[in-house]
Amino acid sequence: MVKLIQMMLGEKLITKQAISKLVKSRPPKKVSFSNLVKEKMIDLHVVESYLAKMIRQGVITLDHLETIEGINISPILEIVAKELNNEYVDLDEVEIDMQLFSKLPYRQLIKFNAMPIEETDLNILVAFGDALDMAARDALQRIFPKKPINVAIAKPSQIRKHLQQLEINESIKGLIDDIRTDLRDTGGDGEAFAEDESPAVLKLIETIVKSSIVGRASDIHIEATEKNCIVRDRIDGMLKQSFIFDKDIFAPLSSRVKLLSNLDIAEKRKPQDGRFSTVVSGRPFDFRVSTLPTLFGESIVMRILDKSKVMIRLEDAGMSVRNYDIFSKAIEAPYGIVLVTGPTGSGKTTTLYGALNAIKDVKDKTITVEDPVEYQMNGIQQVQVNAKVGLGFSEALRSILRQDPDKVMIGEIRDQETLRIAIQAALTGHLVLSTLHTNDAISAVNRILDMGIETYLVSGALVGIQAQRLVRKICMSCRKEDIISEKMMSEIEEYLPENPVFYKGEGCKDCQHSGYAGREMISEVLPITDALSRMIASGASKEEMTKQATQEGFVTMFEDGIHKALDGNTTVEEIFRVARL
Repeated sequence: MVKLIQMMLGEKLITKQAISKLVKSRPPKKVSFSNLVKEKMIDLHVVESYLAKMIRQGVITLDHLETIEGINISPILEIVAKELNNEYVDLDEVEIDMQLFSKLPYRQLIKFNAMPIEETDLNILVAFGDALDMAARDALQRIFPKKPINVAIAKPSQIRKHLQQLEINESIKGLIDDIRTDLRDTGGDGEAFAEDESPAVLKLIETIVKSSIVGRASDIHIEATEKNCIVRDRIDGMLKQSFIFDKDIFAPLSSRVKLLSNLDIAEKRKPQDGRFSTVVSGRPFDFRVSTLPTLFGESIVMRILDKSKVMIRLEDAGMSVRNYDIFSKAIEAPYGIVLVTGPTGSGKTTTLYGALNAIKDVKDKTITVEDPVEYQMNGIQQVQVNAKVGLGFSEALRSILRQDPDKVMIGEIRDQETLRIAIQAALTGHLVLSTLHTNDAISAVNRILDMGIETYLVSGALVGIQAQRLVRKICMSCRKEDIISEKMMSEIEEYLPENPVFYKGEGCKDCQHSGYAGREMISEVLPITDALSRMIASGASKEEMTKQATQEGFVTMFEDGIHKALDGNTTVEEIFRVARL
């Protein structure tokens, strides 16, 4: 990079004064393309055009380009592709043809960092990490003497990532061949195949499940697409492709998963829900299975529930000291309702379990009603709803209140009836903990009122509301300082100290080259003070309540996230992705 900047100096695209200004600034700034662009010392389009020219001339490769910090290389690749009359391909956005991939020697693809994409009647599209490597093009062309190869340009790191994923498929090729043999023996019928107890598909499911658990996945997605069967894992809230098979593997795979989950393997036209348990590496796991008909087959999602998982303590969940103190005070109230809000998958249930663990006492009777029971807790009576026998949240809650409880936890408030019973319970001397789906803490008040509950009941019952999200934590093995864009900096300026320092994960084997490892909570906690209670009772607007809460020291979830980014726990980009309303 230093050499490139020197070359740009020689061509008078950058001035020595600009370099000097960077070095002499306080604190001194690194001489980099991102800083030169950020300080408006050079135009971004000039940088992109110059780097594209250097690639065409063979001065740098696409691999070198990816090492340049703070520059989005996609526009540069598009320029290079256009000038070389090639196609630019984002491999994360296209579907790889697995049958084409199987025709090419894997070792050669690795050697030339090439990824076959699509075969038509006229040609074959292949993405190369180095579009100027004629030897690579000639070597692959010899495999297809009758069809010309069309060169596509893609990010070299993307090509390597997809080849690594496909390498896993190579390692289980024997299983796939065995499944195909079994399919032929049963006439290609996935249903007959499922009932035939074929060991190959069971081993394949075991491999998929084990790979997902080792990778810290929370969900496994098995999806039928037009050409393939794709398996993806949700790790730290983000989906990542782990396996890709030919389309013919989907039928036996889905039939076997349905059979394990006690579902109807012949039913492919409507959604189904089931569950199964298994032991992986000596640990028991539950899998909650959901199937959904799609255009090309079905989408099967398996939620992984670790039975042996140690419950997170409230103080270890990632709450700031201030929020922890306010929330702890709320859940120690003798009666009232405490709500935890946020979208699906934001850790609300985990927070409720942590709260129950913090306040459980042998002198109190604590009962929960959940769908499903995800953690088993000692000393607490846990009820699982069962819609098939008419045991919903409201029905269970009515019966629970006749059990003389002191504390009640409701997994989720879904309707007005459940909410009304919960509030009546809170007003009659019970502490009620529950969750609600709202974007922020103050919106929960409006949601309750919109559900038809009278203002005087809400003001008397509410004790506190916590809104939360989960953000990915920076991998500590590859954490380094980061430079954020000027636009982003201007949007968070009001929350920043002088000379703020931000961090990011560079990507390493510990975090599977994502830069992130694990997740933690960002939150906002709204204690219902006397002033806010009076405002709720008088029907005050959300804006008025927000103003009052701010005067009382309320800190928003976004600001809490920025503080976590300043502490080096997460990135500013992650806070914008998760918490920016």
